[in-house]
Amino acid sequence: MTDTADDRAIRSILVVGGGSAGWMTAAALANALPRGCAITLVESEAIGTVGVGEATIPPIRTFNAMLGIDEREFIRETQGSFKLGIEFVDWGAKGERYFHPFGPHGKPMDIRDVHQLWLQARLSGEDAGEFDELSMAWQLAKRGRFTIPSPDGRNVMSTFDYAFHFDAGRYARYLRAYSEKRGVTRVEGKIADVTLDGESGFIRSVTLEDGQVLKAELFIDCSGFRGLLIEGALKAGYEDWTHWLPCDRAVAIPCSHGGEFTPYTRSTAREAGWQWRIPLQHRIGNGYVYCSQFISDEEAERTLLANLDGEPLAQPNRLRFVTGMRRKFWDRNVVAIGLSSGFMEPLESTSLHLIQAGISKLLALFPDRSFDPMVRDEYNHIARTEYERIRDFLVLHYKLTTRDDSELWRYCRDMEIPDTLAFKIEHFRRYGRHIARDMDLFGPPSWHAVHIGQGNIPEACDPVAGYREQRPGEWLGKLKAAMAHEAAQQTTLEQFIDRHCKAPAV
Repeated sequence: MTDTADDRAIRSILVVGGGSAGWMTAAALANALPRGCAITLVESEAIGTVGVGEATIPPIRTFNAMLGIDEREFIRETQGSFKLGIEFVDWGAKGERYFHPFGPHGKPMDIRDVHQLWLQARLSGEDAGEFDELSMAWQLAKRGRFTIPSPDGRNVMSTFDYAFHFDAGRYARYLRAYSEKRGVTRVEGKIADVTLDGESGFIRSVTLEDGQVLKAELFIDCSGFRGLLIEGALKAGYEDWTHWLPCDRAVAIPCSHGGEFTPYTRSTAREAGWQWRIPLQHRIGNGYVYCSQFISDEEAERTLLANLDGEPLAQPNRLRFVTGMRRKFWDRNVVAIGLSSGFMEPLESTSLHLIQAGISKLLALFPDRSFDPMVRDEYNHIARTEYERIRDFLVLHYKLTTRDDSELWRYCRDMEIPDTLAFKIEHFRRYGRHIARDMDLFGPPSWHAVHIGQGNIPEACDPVAGYREQRPGEWLGKLKAAMAHEAAQQTTLEQFIDRHCKAPAV
């Protein structure tokens, strides 16, 4: 690249903070900007990372593929495993469970989605069976089986997707090695001061505790909840959503293996929140996300410890957070990525995805040194919309409960919700249709799973269904039988990992 007087290309980037957010960002920038731009990451080993995000959703595969990462090597290096979806226990009502699969329920019959055929069978008095049974992902997951989807779109084995469970700390270290190999410079140290330009208000440099000054043209804030640059220096502001998502604390702890080695995450609703279970090769990740209004920290910790599959492997890690988003994700020459941009509780494993989404937007709307406000405003518009759509999907889980056994669930059942979500709930209740909006991360199959799984059963089918075959029960039965047959032929998750991507013993 020729350096001329009118060349406005960004020549230096400073990533503030490591962890998953910092090293995912550094790796992606190093891959996309292979020459002509110096990328530096500053982090301190004395500052811990949150490090509880171990479950992902399928787009993480796109991110890894973009970096040219070999999937099986990645699984081995991160003590990873495979994930077909999330099982929700006791959410709609105590004693009930359902599965949110990655991939659709079945294959559409002519123009009708399978969930409409299921509704039609149910409303006509046929034996429709359990909705989950129409998911290839669940047919595999409930048997503890796993394989890679078929590329043949005519095969029911093509109708599922997958993501990963992995050790987030190991993933960050893996990406650090990837980034440094491609020229990223890591600096150890804590930031003591931030210097702003007196005229523009842009950040010009940061000063470390040892006096070292780090300058850059573009700054990426990956400093976690603190938002050291975006909030500490630029005061971008924060929008609090705890009135819709009232959980504000979590306690996390790993344990040894026990019980099933499942190819899915489990979310179990508790009295004042919910507990996650994430099986990796070397341990199980566990946590209790809860509302401090309704339970003490000590009681939450006791509840978690009483519901582990194996022996605890570390001391409990307590976290406090405020669900919401930054009012500006990009302000002046600072872009916030990861927890510095906002926080969504990990109910649907979106934490790492939001990092990935921030990076993708940055690369799609990458600035030059003019930092055109039009580019910044578009980034902020897209980011805000993404956050609001994910927020609504998470709130759906809390709102669609019939539980009245504790204060939290009574509050959630009765609370006012965003108009955008209220409309979707009502439209599905009437017609079984999902009304999609721009920037919806979760597609119709995900919404169908939660609506039906938590009891928002439509009063009627889509009117188009009435013009077709009136008794779809036989066809649905054949579909379930075909899925069950295929699932039974596959190897167990443990056998698949042993054969293809077994990690070294820890």
